[in-house]
Amino acid sequence: MKKEASKFLKNELKKRKITYTKLSSLMEKRGYIYSANTIRSKINRGSFSFAFLLEVCDSLDIDLACIDSKIY
Repeated sequence: MKKEASKFLKNELKKRKITYTKLSSLMEKRGYIYSANTIRSKINRGSFSFAFLLEVCDSLDIDLACIDSKIY
């Protein structure tokens, strides 16, 4: 599942043309403080918490109810 979670976030960032630096900035505006390098490491490893996933989705305005069920 780590690969799927990582792939999901990478695809969402690519689709929105958002860099890790930009994501860091967007997350900071919502009160989630992570450096671009920390975000990159978490996503590339795929070993991040569900809370982190929710924070990223919140920062990107992704409604988890709309995620394709193939991920699960």
